Amino acid sequence: MGVGVSNWRLARAVSAAGQLGVVSGTALDQVFVRRLADGDAGGHLRDALAAFPFPGIASRILREYFIAGGKGATDPYPALTMHHHRQPRKLMELCMVANFAEVWLARKGHGNPVGINFLEKVQLPHLASMYGAMLAGVGYVLMGAGIPLQVPGILDAFAVGRPAEYKLTVTGAVAGQGEDATVRFDPAEHAEGPLPTLKRPRFLAIVSSHTLATSLLRRATGVVNGFVVEGPTAGGHNAPPRGKLQLTGTGEPQYGVRDRVNLAEMRALGADFWLAGGYGSAEKLAEAEREGAAGVQVGTAFAFSEESGLREDLKRELIRQAAAGVAQVYTDPLASPTGFPFKVARLEGSASEDAVYRQRTRVCDMGFLREPYAGDDGAILYRCPAEPVTCYVRKGGAEATTEGRKCLCNALLANIGMAQRRADGTVEPPLVTLGDDVNTIARFLAPGKAGYSAKDVIDAILGRTSGAESPA
Repeated sequence: MGVGVSNWRLARAVSAAGQLGVVSGTALDQVFVRRLADGDAGGHLRDALAAFPFPGIASRILREYFIAGGKGATDPYPALTMHHHRQPRKLMELCMVANFAEVWLARKGHGNPVGINFLEKVQLPHLASMYGAMLAGVGYVLMGAGIPLQVPGILDAFAVGRPAEYKLTVTGAVAGQGEDATVRFDPAEHAEGPLPTLKRPRFLAIVSSHTLATSLLRRATGVVNGFVVEGPTAGGHNAPPRGKLQLTGTGEPQYGVRDRVNLAEMRALGADFWLAGGYGSAEKLAEAEREGAAGVQVGTAFAFSEESGLREDLKRELIRQAAAGVAQVYTDPLASPTGFPFKVARLEGSASEDAVYRQRTRVCDMGFLREPYAGDDGAILYRCPAEPVTCYVRKGGAEATTEGRKCLCNALLANIGMAQRRADGTVEPPLVTLGDDVNTIARFLAPGKAGYSAKDVIDAILGRTSGAESPA
């Protein structure tokens, strides 16, 4: 769920209750550094650093980023180097440590598996991030927002201590020409002694069609252990509608019969699958099981739980709206720099308001959603349609592509209380993403209560049944 909403606390609560808790792996290096800069309340990150198997790396990161008592309220968060196809060693190690810490903390105190979710579109940090999660014993790796053909083979390589490569998608690149578009990571170059023996996690691909699932089973570099079948009502990024894009009267992408996943074909593949997008109820779980699914994936309901990382004021306001049945989610065809439709909760003071979006000065200082493209000389360069318009156009991008694009990197960190403060005193606004079924979360509220726990959600969905282990 976004960045830091499905955090280690939420994943731990879900896994401890017997389901599969999944942490968000997106931008964990930024989240980790900002938590350290805020003083690491409770000392949880320092506990994880003490458990990291390469202590020299952990000590350096602690010295560099930890601020005892937390940074000043008006001080900015530390700036990190943006990811690049020739990754600086320190940035790779930071990704490795951050992903280790998130999974290690989520696993602490129980013996059940924990998963981690990545976006295929955010390719540059993948290798170090996956290795760090595996060092912590992650049980499942999930990936969507693209076609993750390369991931199974990477997990296979890391499990036996071998180096791995990730071929980047580079716009305008010509095969056999220009700069090498491969990111590499060799665990042995970072180890401080013999490499530990690792267990290969199960890999679940997030898909929106049986065709893509079939392709992954046939073409992936290793074993795909199952699928999360996500419909267009799910939060975050959605797959675009098939065929020519048509918009509804409210300007949202129009989905139709062609966008419904053929579940008979999914069953015929013989692989486990979970259904996602509006399945957060006992009735929908039963429906999914009748369709042959192993279970369901639930996001929106957990985003409002006490354990989630969503900022408390945003959580309270959206719960109030949902309880009144007036919360609104808009499928924005333009907001994401990826070009994928993106679910946005309409919320006063957030970048969902056009005035807030247009008032913000365009800044691209994290760059997770930048697009690698080939320059005239074949060199790999980077641009983002949410960056300053003149910069994007100077890099060969079309000005029309920048209209409506929003800086999700900064906004999603603002959602979890880690908004960057600029030199002029302005603070990055949030932009909350949720599923279409947001108003149904009222069912988890006990009479007289303004909130609920992750266990409350699980109990309500499972009722008296034990249920299948399900990604959450």
